[in-house]
Parts: sequence; C-alpha cells; structure tokens
Amino acid sequence: MRIAMIGTGYVGLVSGACFSDFGHEVVCVDKDARKIELLESGVMPIYEPGLAELVASNVRAGRLSFTTDLTAGVKDADAVFIAVGTPSRRGDGHADLSYVFAAAEEIGRALTKPSVIVTKSTVPVGTGDEVERILRDVAPDSGAKVVSNPEFLREGAAIADFKRPDRVVVGSEDEEATRVMREIYRPLSLNQSAPILFTGRRTAELIKYAANAFLAVKITFINEIADLCEQVGADVQEVARGIGSDNRIGPKFLHAGPGYGGSCFPKDTLALMKTAADNETPLRIVEATVQVNESRKRAMGRKVIKAMGGDARDKTVAVLGLTFKPNTDDMRDAPSLSIIAALQDAGAKVRAYDPEGTEQAKTMLNGVEFCPNPYVAAEGADALVIVTEWDEFRALDLGRVAKILKQPVLIDLRNIYPRSEAERAGLRLTSVGKRSSAAAR
Repeated sequence: MRIAMIGTGYVGLVSGACFSDFGHEVVCVDKDARKIELLESGVMPIYEPGLAELVASNVRAGRLSFTTDLTAGVKDADAVFIAVGTPSRRGDGHADLSYVFAAAEEIGRALTKPSVIVTKSTVPVGTGDEVERILRDVAPDSGAKVVSNPEFLREGAAIADFKRPDRVVVGSEDEEATRVMREIYRPLSLNQSAPILFTGRRTAELIKYAANAFLAVKITFINEIADLCEQVGADVQEVARGIGSDNRIGPKFLHAGPGYGGSCFPKDTLALMKTAADNETPLRIVEATVQVNESRKRAMGRKVIKAMGGDARDKTVAVLGLTFKPNTDDMRDAPSLSIIAALQDAGAKVRAYDPEGTEQAKTMLNGVEFCPNPYVAAEGADALVIVTEWDEFRALDLGRVAKILKQPVLIDLRNIYPRSEAERAGLRLTSVGKRSSAAAR
C-alpha cells in the first residue's frame, strides 16, 4: 500500500522505516528542510539502534523516500499517518494539538482520493473527532476516514517493538478504514500472532494514556518501596523479584531508580490528569505519581550530597549517564537534569559522560564539563554517580575507579553493582533501596 507519514520525529521515522520494510511504499514528510536533507544523505536525526541500516536498505529498495512537499506526499496515499509532536502546552499542561490540527488541515487540502487518515501521535480522547471535523470543513467531498493507531514504541528497542509488538491498537468507526488498517498490518500476522485490537476511536486514544500512566505508577511505586527498604534494612531488588514473580504483577518496570523521564511518561501523565479534571473525574493515583516522581529526581541530588558527607561545595562530582534511559540520545525530562541542578545549587562542580546524549545535553545543561569517557570524568572527582544504566557502565574497572577518584565514593542510582564488589575495589557504595557501605552512611 502507499503510505504517507507526516512527521519524521522519533515515531514517524521509525514507523515509516518499518512499514517500508514490510513492503509498503512510504514517503515521510517534514517541514524541516534540513532534516529531510540529512535523511536523504543517510544521516539520522535521532539515535536508535539499527535505524540507520533499516532506512538505508529501504531507500535503496525504492520503498522509502523523504520530502518537504506534503501535497506530493499525500496525493496518492492510501493511508496518511499523522506523527507530529504533542508536547505539553505551556500554562496548563494539556497536550498541545496545534501541530496535529495544522497537519490535518494541510492533508485535507492535499487529498485527491479517499484515504484513511491515521492519528499516530499521542492525543487526548476526542482528538479524532476534531480531526474529522477539520477534514470535513476543508475537504467535504474527500471521503477521508479518521482512525486512531497509537504507538507503543520503547526508545532503544523501537524497531523490535514495531515488528514484534505485544499488540496493535486500532480505533476505527468505519468498516472500509478497518479493512485498510488490516491490510497495512497484515505482514505482522505472517510472522507471529501479535493481536490487532480493534476498538472505537475514543477507546484507542485512551488506551495509550492509560498504559503509560499505569507504567508510571508502577515505577513510582517501586521507588517509594525503595525508600522504605533503606529505612528498614530491606533490599528493594529482592522485594521486586518477590512481587514480580506473581504473574498478576510481573517483573517489568519494577527497577528502582532516580525516577522516570523521557518523551512520553511525563507529558502523557500530565495530559491524562488534565483530561480527567476537565471531565470532573480526577485521577488521584496519577496525580500523586506525577508529584512523587518530580520530587524524587531532585531528592536524588540530595542523596548524592549525603553520600559525600553532606557538603558538596567546591567538590567535583562525576556523572555517568545523562539520557533518560540507555540506547537513546533523548534528554527530555531526564533525571540527570534535576540531579545536576541540585548538585550545582549546592556548589558542586559537575563532570559528565554519556555515550550518545552529549550533544543534546549541551543544549540543556550549563556549567558542566563533558568528558570523552567514564575514567576521564572520574579522575580526581570527589564522587562518581551512575544515573543511566548504559551497558558500558556495567563492567567498569572499579579498582581503577577507586584509584583515580579523590574520594572513593560511588553512588549507583541504578543498582548495577553489588556492595561486596564495590567494597572489594575499595569503594564506599550508596545504592537505591538497600543498605549502603558502612563508611558511606
């Protein structure tokens, strides 16, 4: 089928590349001429493992192309996916739908045949109704049908998530639109039995927000349990294994740490809260989750200062990992931002290293010395903090780290290292949700 993907951000580019790999003819459209120029030359605007190779192979095969011309991209499409940003709106926290509505209007003016208009962006309940109204106003005779098809891609594993999903959710009110969506996703049924869940359009829109909110609650729950573990002498990793072994709970998203960040959970929980409030059904659990998570990130900075003896003024802290999670360059709402701000407010000097996030971090962090590797960051520092669990931080030479640090203080906010291993290397370890080294308490 012929597919137009409006937006070449994270969701649009990954989805477009994967659809083309299924055999569909895909054109990705973006207003940013520089981004399109880079994509046409094989340079990816985001870091995602395997994406550059996937894009290159499908461009060579003639199934994937890029353009700034929305009219040319849309005119022959069987389906047009809207995959533009929906950031939190300044002032009230609602999802900013201006890009979605602008895209819908442009699409309507460009249509030359009946097409299925698919909202891939994360949007609040009822957005599809408004997109339908816009299309009806600008293209009353187009025959366009509006569908919701929310994405569930994890940064760092997006290609695998797209090709081997737990489920595909399609919200449709029209039989022909449903048929088109079945055809688009038909390659999945050839490879596996991934269920395609067909629902009403408003239900599909809410599924995305409900899923992200539930996962945010799960993360925040185990983080609060971690705080209790520290006070009572329990081990949060063992608690997580104990409760995660219950198949009603499951082991995923039970890893205690410095709080969640990224492009989805912070803005989606906030948007869901606003939608609920507008409909006079406040979601108090989600509200508490948002509040606790924001407080936690700053509290991790205080945890580092406490591990340093309670005073960080004129001391140097080495921070390993800046992105909100590994295998991405995404710095949006990353815990490192709040942690570093707390350290700098306390008078500390910060050195940092991240395998992929440095360029984005430089636009968001001031007064930080960026280093080329973990050991340069640690040289002469008063403490070393692991914030993001990149693979290359899982096998640090702890003996070497202990020798080059000014003070042998390791704060592991991802619980990568057991206390026994750190202490053998001569380090005083502070972890999350478990007993710290005696000298560090």
